[in-house]
Amino acid sequence: MTLIEEPPYAPRRPAELLAELEGLTAHHLAGCAEFARCWPDWRPQGTLAALPFLHVGLFKRLRLVTQGPQLEHQRTLLSSATTGATPSMIVLDRHSSALQARSSAAILRDFLGPEPRPLLVLDSARALLRRGEITARTAAAMSLKPLASAIHFVLGDGEDPRSLDWAKVAEVAEGAKGLLVYGFTSMLWRAWGSVEPPEGLRRLLRGKAIHFVHSGGWKRLEAERVTRERFDTALLAGAGAGSSVVDYYGLVEQVGIIYPQCEQGLRHVPLWAEVLVRDPHTQAPLATEAGQLQLLNVLSWGAPCHSVLTEDLGQLVPGECPCGRHGPRFRLLGRLPKAELRGCAHV
Repeated sequence: MTLIEEPPYAPRRPAELLAELEGLTAHHLAGCAEFARCWPDWRPQGTLAALPFLHVGLFKRLRLVTQGPQLEHQRTLLSSATTGATPSMIVLDRHSSALQARSSAAILRDFLGPEPRPLLVLDSARALLRRGEITARTAAAMSLKPLASAIHFVLGDGEDPRSLDWAKVAEVAEGAKGLLVYGFTSMLWRAWGSVEPPEGLRRLLRGKAIHFVHSGGWKRLEAERVTRERFDTALLAGAGAGSSVVDYYGLVEQVGIIYPQCEQGLRHVPLWAEVLVRDPHTQAPLATEAGQLQLLNVLSWGAPCHSVLTEDLGQLVPGECPCGRHGPRFRLLGRLPKAELRGCAHV
């Protein structure tokens, strides 16, 4: 696995990425009967656009597993489905999990810096107690573990933003130079951004570098007219120099591959992944027009999650980004019309 040894946004080597993706596809065709039935006649054609994919909705209906030498399957990751919806089921294996942890840590370090600091998670510690299963929210929080000197769950009730333990926040902040704070977008807003922290805590946080990290989309905040500018401004009020708000996009079906938004408002693709845009009607690849996102990566070995056609809309942006990161970049434009609401994308 050579690509993941590089910095995430180093100059790309397209031929090497294609070779790894074709080899990984052959591995899944040999080890997953359901994947092979979807693509029985596939042969390498020397292009990324010709690689097989699975629609994201299939993971709600099938528990897809790839068998192979030295693959040890562990827990099942469940998406945060909206009420009444069926969650996606993603089987995790030890080999892929190690690669995915390295991937997310490398991407986040590029945006947040390497210095460990306490991590405050806007969830309840009870989220860790489910045997054999892990939720998307817990998995997202744990992606920050390599950057954390310690992890503190600061909600008494994982579903109630009003249960934020401000005393615990103050206790952690008092001995720290800076903080990481992670929450799903709507939870971070309702627990922290839309309320006034206690006066004593505001004084304590003043001057500290605080990095707020969130994921999960904006659907639940649309009715409240919460813009990105309002969201960021409220969170950073009173925070010290070097503080930031990092919004990242990712799929529960592709753990370890995340797409933080850079200062130019664009999302960058790491060296060991690729993003294609397809016409929603014909599935033809699109160069610069808006269309349906297909996400690919070389990290998923225990289940055929390496090439997923999403229900999200995006648009590739050509050229080099002023932020200095190499590789493809894209704008995230929302959801396909009438697509099923996904809890992880719309909380």
